[in-house]
Amino acid sequence: MLSTEQLANLRLRLLKEKEELEENLNQNDHFGFERGHYHESMGELSSYDNHPADEGTDLYEREKDNALLERYKIQLGNINKALQSMENGTYGKCEVCGKDIPVERLEALPNTTYCIEHSPDQMTSHNRPVEEGVLMPPFGKFDMDEKDENVAFDAEDAWQVVSQWGTSETPSDFAFTKEHYNDVSNEAEENEGYVEDFENFVGNDIYGKNITVYPTPQHEQYENALDEEGIMTSFGDLPAFEHDPYVEDDR
Repeated sequence: MLSTEQLANLRLRLLKEKEELEENLNQNDHFGFERGHYHESMGELSSYDNHPADEGTDLYEREKDNALLERYKIQLGNINKALQSMENGTYGKCEVCGKDIPVERLEALPNTTYCIEHSPDQMTSHNRPVEEGVLMPPFGKFDMDEKDENVAFDAEDAWQVVSQWGTSETPSDFAFTKEHYNDVSNEAEENEGYVEDFENFVGNDIYGKNITVYPTPQHEQYENALDEEGIMTSFGDLPAFEHDPYVEDDR
């Protein structure tokens, strides 16, 4: 049970905290939410002549102000609720189970009306924003070269394509000079959207037959690279079929 002195001290703390919160709200003009559209708080008439990036910044600030205002409202609501329970003579008892709230908890959190077992804030949400879905496989795979992964066009491939148009790196950051500026990017030498070089110019039908080689610039580069190395394929020479077949005969 709380003594009269303890109850009086807690009441003074609540009233002081309430006064400070209300003063902060007034000084901040209630974060501009007493106006209509947020353009009014910035002196703008519309979004017509604003840059999209500026609009995005303003929207972020508006969302932040909304979160701060919501926090102020929750704190004020808890304080008013605690003060009302003092008037009713129920302060210090959990409104769920009716047991006495420890004095130490009330001194640490005087605006609470719950014991620690029934506190509504003890549940931790594990829900994530829907936007974070892009971080999940296969579009969230970065730096997975040494791990088992599918061959879909993933986030790493997307970054390699976009980084060709410029990154924070410059040609001076590389030990060896690049022939083309598009090569000045992270892992620019890697294939985009496919694994082996020949996958970009070799195709077949839905049954895996009628293999066709398409004469593309990539095919020409591939052939030139093999000729320079003096090999038949990127994974070595293939023995002649008559002498030693590369694959076992199903028969």
